[in-house]
Amino acid sequence: MSRQYFGTDGIRGTVGTSPITPDFVLRLGHAVGRVLRCHEQRPTVLIGKDTRISGYMLESALESGLNSAGVDVVLLGPLPTPGVAYLTRALRASLGIVISASHNPFADNGIKFFSAEGTKLPDAWEAQVEVALAEMPDWVESAQLGRARRLEDAPGRYIEFCKSTFDPDLSLRGMKLVVDAAHGAAYQIAPQVFHELGADVITIGCNPDGLNINQEVGATHPDALVRAVLVNSADLGIALDGDADRLQLVDAQGRLFNGDELLYLMAMDRVHRGETVSGVVGTLMTNLAIETALQAQDIELVRAKVGDRYVLEELRRRGWILGGESSGHLLALDKHTTGDGLVSALQVLQACVRRQQSMAEQLRGVDLCPQVLLNVPLLRGQDWTKNQKLADLQRECSERFAGQGRVLIRASGTEPLLRVMVEAIDVAQARNCAKQFAAVFATELQ
Repeated sequence: MSRQYFGTDGIRGTVGTSPITPDFVLRLGHAVGRVLRCHEQRPTVLIGKDTRISGYMLESALESGLNSAGVDVVLLGPLPTPGVAYLTRALRASLGIVISASHNPFADNGIKFFSAEGTKLPDAWEAQVEVALAEMPDWVESAQLGRARRLEDAPGRYIEFCKSTFDPDLSLRGMKLVVDAAHGAAYQIAPQVFHELGADVITIGCNPDGLNINQEVGATHPDALVRAVLVNSADLGIALDGDADRLQLVDAQGRLFNGDELLYLMAMDRVHRGETVSGVVGTLMTNLAIETALQAQDIELVRAKVGDRYVLEELRRRGWILGGESSGHLLALDKHTTGDGLVSALQVLQACVRRQQSMAEQLRGVDLCPQVLLNVPLLRGQDWTKNQKLADLQRECSERFAGQGRVLIRASGTEPLLRVMVEAIDVAQARNCAKQFAAVFATELQ
């Protein structure tokens, strides 16, 4: 069944434009409630959100829709996406819902869901919800309406969980950290986690006003973190995105480390601790240098489709633990059921503390291949897959690279964009190929 509303990570769009409108979200809450009640007489759903001003409106609509279907609601307030996943499992709730558009600007918002186990839900569940959306509402009688309450200590519970994933024999004492929460869901939680583990914490991006989430700060705008680390002579900088499931790190010299490098560090820390790492799951975007470096350690890299849900599916299928994306979505399934920027940062930090080596020292000899990225707007209904000039150019570039590079073309799962990545050991060759693609786009896809 083709999905009308769900994308790769829930439902997302511009607030006030279908489907991110209060009337639709009320219907969505009701439809979700009806699906839940097919399997459970009195379900309980947790709702968390990031700091966007539209979160108030959408939270109320969801609450009403769920209550109308006979579902109890627990409101968590601003809380990172992985925090909602954790509490859904810890509190034995039926479902967890996050109101967030992650790294998007404040004018966007979205709804995503977690199962009772704290994991992303399968396509089949989303299909059931879409079927229920197409049906007439079935309001329960007044005596069966759901109730709503607020969980006041949700942030504190999640803080303690994050700290529990850090080696209890280690400490961050003596480290000066800059923490950038992107004016998002972790604006209070992230600084407290690192402070309670002993670090001296300096904050940026921790003053949300409902309109400034991800605005020139956070994991998608790391320049602010680089400047703050250098100005404050910090040991390390930590940048999260608006819902805190994405991570970027910066060292004392201002060097930025992406998700590929951090995934490699997490894998190698386990190797040095004597653990067996059979394999790691990356994506089609994972840098070739990381694949080569892992192979040198007899660790297999398997590439999943772009999207943390696909990384998770592949990890489960293979029974592996570590996976992630270049963007900074990282998974350590022995620590959490989903990607968590704070937990991932703690895994890297404890590796640095345990080995008494900086990230750069641990990555010595692992030099990322240059990647040139292009984002091309697509018109509604435009089928780029049938463009012959695009196909011919992709084949020509791949042949030219002769195994020393690659070209990846894919449609974004969250925005109306065509994403092109040209990767090659020779940066000049990569840039030249990207220029050729840009010229084709200018004439073929406009």
